[in-house]
Amino acid sequence: MNSQPPSTIFWPRHSPHFLAVRRAVRRFDGPAVVGLSGGADSLALVAAAKAEDKEITAVVVDHGLQQGSADVGSFAVEQVRCLGVSAQLTRVHVAPGNVEAEARKARYEALLAWGLPVWVAHTMDDQAETYLLNSLRGRGVGMAETNRVVRPLLGVRRIDTVGACKELGLAYWSDPMNVDKRFQRVRLRREVIPLLNQIKGFDVVPALAQAAEHGVLLESAFAVEASDMSVEKLQQLSPAELRMVIVRFLQGYSVTVDRAKLVAIENLVHHWHGQGGVAIGRRLEVVRKNGTLFVTPGERL
Repeated sequence: MNSQPPSTIFWPRHSPHFLAVRRAVRRFDGPAVVGLSGGADSLALVAAAKAEDKEITAVVVDHGLQQGSADVGSFAVEQVRCLGVSAQLTRVHVAPGNVEAEARKARYEALLAWGLPVWVAHTMDDQAETYLLNSLRGRGVGMAETNRVVRPLLGVRRIDTVGACKELGLAYWSDPMNVDKRFQRVRLRREVIPLLNQIKGFDVVPALAQAAEHGVLLESAFAVEASDMSVEKLQQLSPAELRMVIVRFLQGYSVTVDRAKLVAIENLVHHWHGQGGVAIGRRLEVVRKNGTLFVTPGERL
């Protein structure tokens, strides 16, 4: 990383990578808060939003979990301020427990506290990795956009965000956790996806990202149905529709969905003979009562 941020705003005439990022943000409107980490993805997003005259504030959330994180955050703030973007650094406390999950929770709470839509810089590559991870958990979907959390770069490749920073002379931070193979996502990125590329003979990321988007759309289509688990209504669904509604229904309970559980729950709908509930983990059961499926604390601990 360079020791000094750029001192002037400069959009190179020939900057194809930066142009790809700019095109991606054009359909999104501010005002918004942009989550800034100092990495290539978020720096490119902030720069593109500024170039497209979007009303944004860049916010770095420092969890204090890595040595030197405050310096990384301060440098990122300084860089985007040199681009004419309002920016600030916020420090948060991470609760004990699953460090990765608690850090994410604290980060989003800090960003959403602004009361504005939050733009985050996940790319198509991130989407493909998320799809693979979720598929291995029995739920083949990617990251979705909501009214509060917006992902403008899901159609942009990581090579473009890195290339954009190089074209603009922005020094980006490389998180050492992104090369730590103790994390499943890192192994997917560095080992599994390259192997899939080799097997298929082409870049599989766009296809994986498209499948992820289709999964999100399908889940969204069944969001309302999953809030009403009336057996009478469930019996009117096709087998595929019923399975999707069940998956959506269980999503809020943070349980791993496997085929055996799905079949057992489907039997509560179509092959009911007074059987007991279906244990789904976390000491929870899906039970049928008064013609409706419910999740209740399990009797078998």
